[in-house]
Amino acid sequence: MALVAVGLNHQTAPLEFRERVAFAPGDTASALAALTAQPGVREAAILSTCNRTELYCTVDGGAETTPAAWLQRHHQLTGERLGEFLYLHTDADAVRHLFRVATGLESMVLGEPQILGQVKDAYALAREAHTLNAPLERLFQNTFAVAKRVRSDTRIGANPVSVAFTAVRLAERLFADLGQACVLLIGAGETIELAARHLTEARVRRLIVANRTLENAQALAGRFGGYAITLADLPRHLAEADVVIASTASREPVLDRDTVAAALAERRRKPMFMVDIAVPRDIDPAVATIEDAFLYTIDDLRAVIDENLRGRREAARDAEAMIELSVEHFMGWWRALDLRNPVTQLRRHAESDRDEVLAKAQSMLARGRPADEVLAFLANTLTNKLLHAPSANLRAAALRGDADLLRAAERLFESEPTPPVNRES
Repeated sequence: MALVAVGLNHQTAPLEFRERVAFAPGDTASALAALTAQPGVREAAILSTCNRTELYCTVDGGAETTPAAWLQRHHQLTGERLGEFLYLHTDADAVRHLFRVATGLESMVLGEPQILGQVKDAYALAREAHTLNAPLERLFQNTFAVAKRVRSDTRIGANPVSVAFTAVRLAERLFADLGQACVLLIGAGETIELAARHLTEARVRRLIVANRTLENAQALAGRFGGYAITLADLPRHLAEADVVIASTASREPVLDRDTVAAALAERRRKPMFMVDIAVPRDIDPAVATIEDAFLYTIDDLRAVIDENLRGRREAARDAEAMIELSVEHFMGWWRALDLRNPVTQLRRHAESDRDEVLAKAQSMLARGRPADEVLAFLANTLTNKLLHAPSANLRAAALRGDADLLRAAERLFESEPTPPVNRES
């Protein structure tokens, strides 16, 4: 059995490709069912955020590339260059990768805290879909413990440099005084809530929150003194906005070129600054071709982010050391799990032999054979089947002088098991 992490992220793939392989939360359960139905795939969890799409699976030996092939088929990318952007990690490397992701070491914003919540969401969706067993369950629990320890014992989370903070910092650069600006937030999730908090701290003049569900928009707007609208109301209110920050889970753009062009005409060509931090994108990329519309995507935030990372890099080195120790601990458990596999395999073979012999015995009874004869057949045949392979292997060991195997077999088949050693005495 192997542990596999396969995916792509902001470091390996451009935005236009990342949005094509993203999974909407509502589609994840069916995707997990389809993934775990693939030959050799035992367990699966899907992590899909604005910066990454990753599959975490346990698979039978030889099936390590099955999840990657499924991902390509699922998104109908056959014949395209998905392989150029994918990474594949197995066993210890897969464990290390998930630990690094959850602690923010793989994020565009080093140490950003939102990713841990997204990993927890991926875990919860997999549990609801019943696609987790003991190995991945334990891996995710270890991941949460590692992330908590890294965040409490290092300064990896010092200084606010989340994507939401970075979007607001960019808005401050583009619009000299946010205290004179009207900001439109599209969405009502955690990222938008963080943006609203940072905007409030910057004393923004007016805040409008737009969301598909009005109640969610009202709840968020109410906490920050804003005004709530639905997405359907965007064309009527867009012209009021000096700055737009968008982050929804929509599969299609919520703002198209014509809507933005009409709003700018109403503003009499007064510029509008737009930051789209959603994947897939919320604002049609064609908006960037409109004069006086200044559109930035999540990939454009890199320069602002880099300026805020210096204080976290030393903490990241401490986090790396903690992660390495945690990988070693988990892999010790993982190797022990493999050592228990022969017991499972032995029981599986024994149960298969039992079912085969029992079926023959039942057939004999159905044909009217005497019960004593059938019982004798059942006992003798089952005994011979269960002892055949061990007996043949022990004879071969005796012929080649394999004393270690013979001594191990002697201990294995003792009628009274050796009592455990008390190491505390």
